[in-house]
Amino acid sequence: MLFVIDFDGTLSVRDTVDAMLERFAGPEWETVEQEWLDGHITAVQCMQKQLRMVEADHVTLESFFRGIQLDASFLPFYKHVSQFSEVAIVSDGLDHAIKVAMKNAALPELRVFANKLHFVPDGIDISWPHRNASCSAGNGVCKCAVARDLAQDAGGPVVLIGDGKSDACLARSADVVFAKGSLVRHCEQERIAYHRFQTFADVLAKVRKWPHEAPQHVAQMLA
Repeated sequence: MLFVIDFDGTLSVRDTVDAMLERFAGPEWETVEQEWLDGHITAVQCMQKQLRMVEADHVTLESFFRGIQLDASFLPFYKHVSQFSEVAIVSDGLDHAIKVAMKNAALPELRVFANKLHFVPDGIDISWPHRNASCSAGNGVCKCAVARDLAQDAGGPVVLIGDGKSDACLARSADVVFAKGSLVRHCEQERIAYHRFQTFADVLAKVRKWPHEAPQHVAQMLA
C-alpha cells in the first residue's frame, strides 16, 4: 500500500508558500495567484512569478522554514501506517522548506517529491525535477506520475491525502482519497468518492478500521 501525502495545507497547518509570500513579497503575488485559480496561467508559471517576488536573505528564510507549523497528529498516524505501507510526501511546494520544517518538528525522514528550491541573492528561485510536460494539470510536480512509479514498488492500493488543486488529478486514479479544502469541492463535482478530514487524527481513526492483513480490499472500505 502507498500513502501519497500533500504538504501545504495538509501536513502543514497552512499553505507554506502563501505564508512566505505574505511575509516577504509585495501584494502583487495575489494577482498572480488569482490568474492561476482562474486558469489563465499554469501552476508552474504562477510559482515562478511569485517566488521571484520574494525578498529575503538565506538566514531569514531558513528561520521562516523552521517555524512552519505542522499537524501534531501526523506522527501517531505515521507510526501506525508505516507498519504496513509506504509513505511519501508529494507536494507542488518547495523541497527544502518541507525538509527543514519536518526536521525541526523531529519527524522521521520521509521521501519528499517536490519542486527544487534554489537560494539566490536576497531571494529564491525554483526548478522542476518532477515535472511532466505531458501532464494536463500543468503542475510543477506531476503527482500522478510520481504515485505511479512509487506504487510499482509498494504494491497494493494508492491512498491520497490532500487539500487542493494540485491533488485533483491524482484524486481521479487513487484507490482511496482523503480530502479537505478545495479538494472536497473537486471530488463532489467530479463524483469522486472521498473521506473528509481535518487532521491526521481523523485519517488515523478511519485507517485503524481497515483490514491491513488484506490491503487489496481497502478500496472497498469507502462506504
